[in-house]
Amino acid sequence: MNILFLSIGRLNNIEDRGLYTDLLRQFRDNGHNVYVVSPREKRLNKPTEYGSDNGVKFLRVRIGNITKTNVIEKGISTLRIEGIFLKAIKKYLHDIKFDLVIYSTPPITFGKVISYVKKRDNAKTYLLLKDIFPQNAVDLNMFSKKSLIYKYFRLKEQQLYSQSDFIGCMSKANVDFVLKNNTEVSPDTVEVCPNSIEPVKIQKDESRIREIREKYNIPLDKTVFIYGGNLGKPQGIDFLIECLKANKVNNNVYFVIAGSGTEFNKLKTFFDSEKLTNAQLFAQLPKDDYEILANSCDIGLIFLDKRFTIPNFPSRLLSYMQASMPVLAATDVNTDIGQVIEQGKFGFWCESSDVEQFNKKIQRLCDIELRKQLGINARRYLEENYTAKHSYEIIMSHFK
Repeated sequence: MNILFLSIGRLNNIEDRGLYTDLLRQFRDNGHNVYVVSPREKRLNKPTEYGSDNGVKFLRVRIGNITKTNVIEKGISTLRIEGIFLKAIKKYLHDIKFDLVIYSTPPITFGKVISYVKKRDNAKTYLLLKDIFPQNAVDLNMFSKKSLIYKYFRLKEQQLYSQSDFIGCMSKANVDFVLKNNTEVSPDTVEVCPNSIEPVKIQKDESRIREIREKYNIPLDKTVFIYGGNLGKPQGIDFLIECLKANKVNNNVYFVIAGSGTEFNKLKTFFDSEKLTNAQLFAQLPKDDYEILANSCDIGLIFLDKRFTIPNFPSRLLSYMQASMPVLAATDVNTDIGQVIEQGKFGFWCESSDVEQFNKKIQRLCDIELRKQLGINARRYLEENYTAKHSYEIIMSHFK
């Protein structure tokens, strides 16, 4: 089959580890012809290019800047991507007949591109639903349901669903949400196709772990909790701050917060004023150092804002599971990530408004033997449920 994958993220190398590269390698390795269309931002000062990379064809399309720029430029560039992608596909991929088009959210603005290829080639279309927009923005009070911007993007969302022959959701709660709030969508077209990776074996080198911890002044004799990733509105940073405050004099634990995002400065201000002795905030670490540090910690943390009505399912979970780490998730009540974690017996959940419950889970996770068993369960659950092979087989089940 000829597979077209549309992405708003920069996919530099098909051999890189990640949600989409791991999945695309499954298609490649099973004998399919894979074509990837991805953006190349203007600030990189490179033209649109079409070529091959490790058995996968890449069409890297020059677009405006959508990262590391102001809101206005990002907005305009995002709205223009659809037309620019369509023009590039017509120019460079006009002689390829695609059997399947795969795309993910965000964004929800690929409608014209999908419609064109679907009609031209009679292709099937598969949406990997990773983000339910614009409702997530409404949840965080970015705009209201009465606003024109909501109505515009809601229409785009509905068009995207109607163009998708199949919609793969991250979890059962996502499936239920889509069907409940989009009654025009047929239940036969919506299924669970979870976030997934190709797990690699994490070798824990004790001497290297000791070296990294000493380098960054992280104690060896405390239970170390790590949060790594985006530090923005969706993570509900105010609750994280409350939890750090509540554990300020807890000598049994240590918190490592590493990441970037719109709320980083709020966290930095908090750290600067509180002078915490059992927590550190890192903006940017060398990639190798971060991976060793993350894999040498004891428990992985996940935070989601308590206001969410949509069931988010952060992919950060997979990296913790890959490293055989227990997980503590503090989230809203609408996501089912907590149910998955607790039913899979690889961690705990609490609501991201309940500091007392968070602290109780923290104390339980200071038990070394419990942590060890939860970590074994995490790795096992990953290999049994969340591998790229699983996702590949779910998608391909529609073509047998």
